[in-house]
Amino acid sequence: MSEVRLSVEPRTEFGKGAARRTRRAGKIPAVLYGHGSDPRHFALPALEFARVVRENGTNAVLTLDLQGSTELALTKTIVVHPLKNYIEHVDLLVVKRGEKVTVDVPVVVTGTATPGTLVAQDLDAIQVEVEALHIPEQVEVSVEGIEAGTQITAGQVALPEGAVLVTDAEALVVAVNEAPRGEAADEAGEGETAAAEAAE
Repeated sequence: MSEVRLSVEPRTEFGKGAARRTRRAGKIPAVLYGHGSDPRHFALPALEFARVVRENGTNAVLTLDLQGSTELALTKTIVVHPLKNYIEHVDLLVVKRGEKVTVDVPVVVTGTATPGTLVAQDLDAIQVEVEALHIPEQVEVSVEGIEAGTQITAGQVALPEGAVLVTDAEALVVAVNEAPRGEAADEAGEGETAAAEAAE
């Protein structure tokens, strides 16, 4: 995953009033933690940060540019207003080049299983340990041509080179089950009824 550069500003005012003023100015209050340093308070550009999350997800590596000095960071927590759906606050985690981090990576199911089956996805993401600058955007699980009764566990998911599975290897990710006969019969009956009506 590529790095994304964001220009940030230091925050010297705190509290709800200060946070509201920051958001009115088109910025998001944020705190940067990690590597034994004291928490640092920033204001992130709201539109740019929202676009990064929308296009790259929360695993995007951010290069924070603060008046000429830079710091690499990952998004740890995003607090969204429950009613108005804007970002209220962000927690960031310092990362270093070459450092390994543990992150949740989305699982995307591809392909079409054998006819007469239903595909059930139990896990939307799996946790992996990977170098901070090589976090995959997603991992794919193909069900192409898979028969009913097949289960795919986390340990069977193909990971990119250098990534190590943290999720329990036996955790169920995808199950391919036989479609309920009742549903198949109902669908067939509806088809026959429609054909009969058309003939009349």
